[in-house]
Amino acid sequence: MNKLQRHFVIKEIIQSQVVSSQEELAALLKKRGFDVTQATLSRDLAELGVSRIHTEKGMQYTINGHHEETKITPLVTREVSSVEHNEVLIVIRTLPGRAQGVASYLDSLRNPMILGTVAGDDTVFVTPASVKKIASIEKYLKELLFS
Repeated sequence: MNKLQRHFVIKEIIQSQVVSSQEELAALLKKRGFDVTQATLSRDLAELGVSRIHTEKGMQYTINGHHEETKITPLVTREVSSVEHNEVLIVIRTLPGRAQGVASYLDSLRNPMILGTVAGDDTVFVTPASVKKIASIEKYLKELLFS
């Protein structure tokens, strides 16, 4: 199994359950077929922007979304050709085959003004949390994607 698959599983584990130590994470990875050393796991966590934070339940790993966001923002901006809206939806046009990546990126931002996205091949529908703020969401997206 390759590094990309391992990174995907690490993110999936950290986002779906409380993990408080590298030993615990290594054991969970081993159950999924990934036998990793502590050094490899440390590198993976650094590359993924994973940090350990203190919560009510004690220490736990979390994925720093801003770290990933800053790494892929320049790529996403090259894939978007337009942003428009009507009374209820925002439509983002992308290069062919790139809509799912753009939608995933927008979802990862966890902007409270955006409920979610739906992607086709070259079109992303963005559902606003409130249609009253649709113009400001469009402005935010244009600044994010075109500046």
